[in-house]
Amino acid sequence: MTDSVPTRIAVVGGTGPQGRGLGYRLARAGYDVVLGSRDAERATVAAEELSLLADGARITGTSNLAAADSADIVLLAVPYDGHAELVTSLAEAVTGKIVVSCVNPLGFDRFGPFGRTVPAGSAAEEAAGIVGSATVIGAFHHLAAPLLLDPEADLSHEDVLVCGDDITAKERVMALATDVTGGRAVDAGRLRLARQLEPLTAVLLSVNKRYKTRSGLAVTGLAPAIGKVPA
Repeated sequence: MTDSVPTRIAVVGGTGPQGRGLGYRLARAGYDVVLGSRDAERATVAAEELSLLADGARITGTSNLAAADSADIVLLAVPYDGHAELVTSLAEAVTGKIVVSCVNPLGFDRFGPFGRTVPAGSAAEEAAGIVGSATVIGAFHHLAAPLLLDPEADLSHEDVLVCGDDITAKERVMALATDVTGGRAVDAGRLRLARQLEPLTAVLLSVNKRYKTRSGLAVTGLAPAIGKVPA
């Protein structure tokens, strides 16, 4: 864990598969993690389970609002349905903070998964428009939840693509990404590129179904990861 990075991280939607997985990996890396949920009791139970999985690492649970209010960095790991309403309810609690959008607006029909049309362009941009006093960064869209929760899974070969308009905030989130995977974080550009990153998850899900695997992303042509990105 990078010492200069704030150590208390809220995972809003922390009882879902993605939220639990990210919370577990961050706690295992040494961060103070608080899981948020619409049901505070459910979050507490999930936190106790993950704390045992992470060998007693510090993980607590509470409501989404209380979690966001208590943390330095807030991860949004929620379904897209109800996204705008939820983010609006957190707007005051995240004032001046970094908000990391992991949200993938996906739909499913008889042909499989697909990226949904978002009026703001992407879930990350929608969040940024709602919480103008916070800095929104897009990241962690393509990590498979079952692998995040698997203590034996090595994620160091996967890249985490990070997009955002604030360079300092983006570097902080890239440092978190290296702690989550033990591998490389890639600066993918401006926040508007979340419009491409979010629906790409549907492609990975389709690949997973076709080849019965849990696929991830790795960008070729870049230098190998040699350590954590400085914050």
